[in-house]
Amino acid sequence: MFADSDSDEQLVRAAWAGDSSGLAVLLARHRAGMLAVALGVLGYGPDAEDAVQDAMLTALSRIGQLRDPAAVGPWLRTIVRNNCRMRTRPTRPIPLPDIASLPLAADGPTPDELVEQRAQRDWIWHALAGLSEPVRLVTLLRYFSDVNSYEQIAALCGVPVGTVRSRLNQGRTRLADLLRATAELAHDDAGAQAEARRREAEQTLVAAERGEFEHVVRSAWWPDLEVVTPNGRFSRGPGVLLAGMDLDLTDGVRQRIRNVLVSGDVLIWEADLISPPDDPEHCPPAVVWAHRLRDQRVSRIRLFHPRPSVAAV
Repeated sequence: MFADSDSDEQLVRAAWAGDSSGLAVLLARHRAGMLAVALGVLGYGPDAEDAVQDAMLTALSRIGQLRDPAAVGPWLRTIVRNNCRMRTRPTRPIPLPDIASLPLAADGPTPDELVEQRAQRDWIWHALAGLSEPVRLVTLLRYFSDVNSYEQIAALCGVPVGTVRSRLNQGRTRLADLLRATAELAHDDAGAQAEARRREAEQTLVAAERGEFEHVVRSAWWPDLEVVTPNGRFSRGPGVLLAGMDLDLTDGVRQRIRNVLVSGDVLIWEADLISPPDDPEHCPPAVVWAHRLRDQRVSRIRLFHPRPSVAAV
């Protein structure tokens, strides 16, 4: 348990060691200074609060990039400032801070290593499970997937961009509260759950290539499964999925799982689509399977072809 007298350096080193409660205290301690920076750049309004919430989420996975533990206050304010600058650009497909401009850690863990530290990872994913299903879906897409622009999230979810913004605002506010409230609790192993779901996804695609897709679908998914295809067509039952997979395999199209996200009743597969060698433009480069679970079985699937990211000129 940390006290107000504990120094920033002590709290950072505790966070580096995987103690999520130290990071929670740090974020609470420096929130006022972060908000002051956001107000100075963006003025009074909801954008300033959003910038701070985004910065806090970024800090959760980037604390390992801090070189000087005693300088965590300026580091957090730099994240906010960069985040605000991204928000003031005319176009901003992904309004996350420019992490390349932040000081990198000399001896601390890399960001990937830090994210994989069990205690901190489980803390974040436990908090995500406390969001409502619609809010959790847009939050997972925004912060953990390649489908992270407002426009693509809106297209995948079948809602207006304004609804995506509203849900993300709800998610940021609620998630910040949940993270503070659950920092010292023991959590389930989120990594093991994600790995199990990834194996399941990969095995499903292997089964499809063996001609066993229908068996998997009928044993693991609900008979009244709801399906929304990339063109927005709705159907009930697995028929359209079975027909689509059969057509793809006949044409020589294969899928390769790139990323799997799971939180409560939300399961997302991100997969590369591999066109046949003699027809390299046969299909889009990727597909997202957004699943909704009921009693651990799939009750709804929405398929989506994300647009490739366009590099800024």
